[in-house]
Amino acid sequence: MFSALNTYKDKRFLSIFCFGISSGFPWIMIGSVMSAWLADEGLSRKTIGLFGIIFTAYSLNFLWSPLLDKLKPPFLGLRRGWIITMQGAIALCCLVMSQLNAQNDLYFMALFGFLIAVASSTQDIAIDGFRIDSIAENDKDGLSAASSVATAGWWTGYGGLGAIPFFLADLTSWSWANLYLVLAAMMLALMVATILTREPTIDRESMLHAITQSDDTGVLHWLKTTVITPFAEFFNRNGVKLAASFLLFIFLFKIGEAFLGRMSIVFYKEIGFSNSDIGTYSKLLNWWVTIIFSLVGGLVNIRYGIYRGLMIAGVAMAASNLMFAVIAQTGPSTSLLAAAVIIDGFTAAWSTVAMVSLISLLCNRAFSATQYALMASLSVAGRTSVASYSGILVDYLDGNWSLFFVITALMVIPSLGFLFLIRENIKKVEYSNK
Repeated sequence: MFSALNTYKDKRFLSIFCFGISSGFPWIMIGSVMSAWLADEGLSRKTIGLFGIIFTAYSLNFLWSPLLDKLKPPFLGLRRGWIITMQGAIALCCLVMSQLNAQNDLYFMALFGFLIAVASSTQDIAIDGFRIDSIAENDKDGLSAASSVATAGWWTGYGGLGAIPFFLADLTSWSWANLYLVLAAMMLALMVATILTREPTIDRESMLHAITQSDDTGVLHWLKTTVITPFAEFFNRNGVKLAASFLLFIFLFKIGEAFLGRMSIVFYKEIGFSNSDIGTYSKLLNWWVTIIFSLVGGLVNIRYGIYRGLMIAGVAMAASNLMFAVIAQTGPSTSLLAAAVIIDGFTAAWSTVAMVSLISLLCNRAFSATQYALMASLSVAGRTSVASYSGILVDYLDGNWSLFFVITALMVIPSLGFLFLIRENIKKVEYSNK
């Protein structure tokens, strides 16, 4: 275990951590803050839940991901150039959001929320490519450590920075629209880290030539190597059956957590928690818990393997959902909320670190952004398109939050069964990269 700790001494992990912050922060803009804004305006659970459809961009970003492996911006390099461009686009959309009214401009809130999701999901493609490109090929331990650092960064953006607007909402007279000016300023500040980061050096053209074994040039060759080859290589390397098995498991694993996450802010407000309670427990406490368990989860993956990390996380995921069912019965108890948040933070950290590590190992470095986006898009599909119907489910249950959370816990079981069935395949991929 002590030798595993040495893996974290790599200075490149600081850049990976900062990019993780930038990746998690936009989820606040179109997730928690927007849900709180809509809830305070009196919109229905169904409407708030359906707003989650804007997250579909994260499920579809693999469609344009090949462009981020091929088209190099005229500044800061392939990865950083795309990252800083998308960061600027996110900040600009926040400025527009600050001028909207939830009662009169609901359409435009959805539109610019979707544009934030598109820019953020595009930024994520470049960030994931940066992380994989920065670690030496076949360095399983390095990828596991980088995954844990990236997860800690993501939750710093989502939980640490994400607590700020909730405190400001209670401590000041600022409206939710005004708070989007703060979010825009914070996004602009994150651009500084992008400028100061060093671009990883990868001879992608040589890798591509070795795979295609072709000296062809021209438009057709460009289209083939950009759009077709990255996906074909993944299926050819693993075989269609195994590749499809990996993709199905990645899709199933977090559906239960996604249903809970989409309705969590609405649940907190309906059950009686204040904005400050949400900021303190759901954001700040969850932030620190997740950072700690992200780093510990990385060590466990290095020492005991990704399969065990995923199985432990899946069992904990179901347990954390049941904790929220207890809160629905007892009312707004901050001690129970703290306990639920700690278990949920453990779950989120371990499951994300293990999943990111697995997906990273499955990628060919010649198409790191494209192949990672393909698998990651399936990982978040449950959090986006499917979980958008979570509000409809709560209404169908007549607001029975306890039963809702029990159902989300049961949603974890199919993925655990599937994980057990493909365990040997996961171990084979993992140890072939040592």
